[in-house]
Amino acid sequence: MMKRSCLFCLICSLAPAALGLDRHAFSVTRYDLSATVEPEQQRLGVRGTVVLRNDSSSPQKDLALQISSSLGWRSIQSGGKPVQFFFQTYTSDIDHTGALMEAILTLPNAIAPKENVEFEIGYEGVIPQDTTRLTRIAVPADSAAHSDWDRISRSFTAVRGIGYVAWYPVATEAVNLSDATAMFDEVERWKRREREAEMQVKLCVLGKNPFSTALMNDNNVVQAPGTPLPPPSPSAIACSVHRYSYIGLTVPMFIVGNYSKTEDSNVTIYYLPEHRAGADNYALAVRETAPVVNEWFGPGRDHGRQKAQVVDLADPDASPFESGSLLLLPLVGDDATLLLSSVQHLTHALFPSPRPWISEGLARYAQASFLAERKGRQEAMVYLENHRRALVEAERQNATLGDDSGAEHSLLSAGDELSQQVKAMNVWWMLKDMVGEAAVKGALHNYKSADDKDADYMQKLLEAEAHRDLGWFFADWVYRDRGLPDFRIRSVYARHTAAAGYMVTVTVENLGGAGAEVPVTVQMLAGKTTDRLVVPGRSKTSIRILAASPPQQVLVNDGSVPEMRTSTHEYRIRAVASSK
Repeated sequence: MMKRSCLFCLICSLAPAALGLDRHAFSVTRYDLSATVEPEQQRLGVRGTVVLRNDSSSPQKDLALQISSSLGWRSIQSGGKPVQFFFQTYTSDIDHTGALMEAILTLPNAIAPKENVEFEIGYEGVIPQDTTRLTRIAVPADSAAHSDWDRISRSFTAVRGIGYVAWYPVATEAVNLSDATAMFDEVERWKRREREAEMQVKLCVLGKNPFSTALMNDNNVVQAPGTPLPPPSPSAIACSVHRYSYIGLTVPMFIVGNYSKTEDSNVTIYYLPEHRAGADNYALAVRETAPVVNEWFGPGRDHGRQKAQVVDLADPDASPFESGSLLLLPLVGDDATLLLSSVQHLTHALFPSPRPWISEGLARYAQASFLAERKGRQEAMVYLENHRRALVEAERQNATLGDDSGAEHSLLSAGDELSQQVKAMNVWWMLKDMVGEAAVKGALHNYKSADDKDADYMQKLLEAEAHRDLGWFFADWVYRDRGLPDFRIRSVYARHTAAAGYMVTVTVENLGGAGAEVPVTVQMLAGKTTDRLVVPGRSKTSIRILAASPPQQVLVNDGSVPEMRTSTHEYRIRAVASSK
């Protein structure tokens, strides 16, 4: 009874530390972990050390370390001595269980700003498939299972990191998936804090079942991935060591399964025996798309490429996932899906960048460019339009809040996939139309991720190739969130000239906050002619276009510039003034 009373007093004395705790005060600078996976028991055991740095502006004595709620803390020490802590279940959708097991540590001495503290840690438990966070917000059970497929099991093991399963310690504020952007924002904040953190993992697989492959998605593997495991025996075990240089860019994950393998110079494909045909189809897709992607992103630059890896998912409806050079997806898609998937995946492998708007945006831009090259520009316009509807709706909602200039919502800092992928894809497409494909390729070939220290690094590369000032465009689309353009044709005046041609003056107004260079097309009795016009946000400007035959109609925007409203801007010319 006395022991229980003392324990209660200890918890009561520590509990106030959780009140007002700044969970963003510390960032992890290094992980050195030994992780043992037992598929038959669904078990994960981790031992090792973590180094944390006080990134706040004041000394800190209390901090939090969080792991999945299906795992349990066994020990936390510093300098070989136990650290005073208590743990609690912390409700948060950062983990697939919908909760974290949070340890609140109280240190004997406060850690000064920029100082480090090292802990020896141990935790263990099981990682079954869990869809709690989705089903409690009314996502149907089947759909939830296709999304949150992480688990350790005898037949299949794949465990993603933060945002899915907190299998390594993190520190985050609680988020709820009912808030559409909260998850992405919090994960992005964590990634920015851990951008240059390092991780080393000794991954060991233990058990009787002879798994053929154990993988991690690291970019500095010490022992080659896909290490064969020995034949079944009570003590069967195999280990490999993996290193991550920037875990804020590549979310660490591990996979164990009975995979076969096929590979060439561009990709290694791990497939389940029943999906051999799908693996062959994906290999064909890579062979078809690799020359195009290499020509766009590969030659003439030290891109530090990683060989792309593809891992098969047993569930044919499972949501694909990509991190670093590794892509997980069901190898059962149709040819068109596999082609576009291979374009995106190869782009990520060829063009690593610390800036999501560059790496993610370019991967989607590459898909649109591939469609344009193979099927024509109109097919790319359809692709762009199909992927931007959610963006338009999001920008409409932002416009109602009256906030279209905050840097916190810019592409540089946006944490949501909609901005990183869709808006950034449109930015790259507009840049290509503005400066030409050759200038974009030249800038990309000169890009080095290690040199990307300043926000305007990519802008300067493009300006050097295009010999053109792009500051206004980057200010509206990358450095600030000024929404989308909203074009109107205010007037059209056409007159016959003495040289037997026709001069058409078109005035275009932009009611939106973001400026853009938009195509203006004059359709004539015979043919058409197009010129481009820069229309700043909330302003109007005019362009004069010479037509060789009688002008019939003016069109503004061909779908290449995303707008707040998607209606076609057409103006029929009913009268032409005489030159007299």
